[in-house]
Amino acid sequence: MEFIADLHIHSYLSRATAKNLNLENLNLWAQLKGITAIGTGDFTHPQWFSELSQKLEPAEDGLFSLRPEHAAQTAEMVPTSCRGPVRFILSGEISSIYKKDGKTRKVHNVVFAPRLEVAEELNRKLDRIGNIASDGRPILGLDCKRLLEIVLETSEDAFLIPAHIWTPWFSVLGSKSGFDSIEECFEDLTPQIFAAETGLSSDPAMNWRVSSLDGLTLVSNSDAHSPGNLGRESNLFDTELSYFAMRDALRSGDPKRFLGTLEYFAEEGKYHFDGHRKCGARLSPLETTENKGRCPVCGKPVTIGVLYRVEELADRKAGEKPKTSHPYTSLLPLTDILSEVFQVGPKSKKVAEAYRVLIERLGPEFEILRRVPLDALEQYGPPLLAEAIKRMRSKQVHIAPGYDGEFGIVSLFDEEERSHLLGQKRLFTVASKRRKG
Repeated sequence: MEFIADLHIHSYLSRATAKNLNLENLNLWAQLKGITAIGTGDFTHPQWFSELSQKLEPAEDGLFSLRPEHAAQTAEMVPTSCRGPVRFILSGEISSIYKKDGKTRKVHNVVFAPRLEVAEELNRKLDRIGNIASDGRPILGLDCKRLLEIVLETSEDAFLIPAHIWTPWFSVLGSKSGFDSIEECFEDLTPQIFAAETGLSSDPAMNWRVSSLDGLTLVSNSDAHSPGNLGRESNLFDTELSYFAMRDALRSGDPKRFLGTLEYFAEEGKYHFDGHRKCGARLSPLETTENKGRCPVCGKPVTIGVLYRVEELADRKAGEKPKTSHPYTSLLPLTDILSEVFQVGPKSKKVAEAYRVLIERLGPEFEILRRVPLDALEQYGPPLLAEAIKRMRSKQVHIAPGYDGEFGIVSLFDEEERSHLLGQKRLFTVASKRRKG
């Protein structure tokens, strides 16, 4: 069966997350988006683990579903057009901060477990190392290689995926505190790493330029800090619905079982370009080189972004591919598209109302973004929506790239195009009314 999976998210117990980021709302938003499998996030946190134990029940092999009495709390908010099964996979992100080779390393990894008993045993081991109750994503002075050893010692069925591998501050290849290869980090255990998360600020094509990543399955996940951000990046599987089938598809990289990823436009990510947020300085890698890594405004060092870092480690030209790769599709969140169509904020009431109407009539968000015919979007959506989605699907997107923690600014129309297209629609509507009259 073909389905969408978002394997890296958080709970309300992680720092800087929404208070409503609970299992009930995750179950709700997965259906609104059209996602079948989602990570639980944060299983290392004692309070969240307790909620997982109480609110989830075993479903398919290694997966869980929300108990009916809890699912019922948000069931009426799911339109008939969006209703479908949601399965949870036990997951948690761990922040390792430690010294290696004379440098402080700050690396995030996501770990997965097939059973509550495995997660509980892993929690016990990690609790002896550091404070796992301080945050949903605990910070531990634990070498990544040792973390992987502990995961595999706890269960041969558990596994680890390095998270958002290019992010400057907290990742295995990040410019600020990472390594120059996966092997430097995990050493002789590197063969146990079979997948890597590309993060919001890179896409698979950028990763294909680095041959040391060949053989890894490139995954994408939302790292959601609120329910509405679920699925902003995700994965496509064609397997039976089970923990082990998904793990084996990732391990093998079989293109018939792991079908690829649904991505942000990489330029939209918060660290795509280099820059200095305080000074509003956004720099391309070439500009950073010309400025010798300094902010042109204040002269201080800029935060080196993902594109620059990829260029540093790349041994292939842009556009080249490894022998094995998976396709990907870049999408914009439907709320962002509606925001531009209406020229209001993405969290405005007008956008929320239009979003609700669209999913009630046309199905889950991913169906609308990927598959719903343009004539149906013309019929049920506001003016310009069909054209906006058409442009997104064909990558006719203008983006001022994100930098130093600021998301990129996306636009699908300039003012002249907007006025022209709206004028055409008004003329068509008037002519249509005259013909009918």
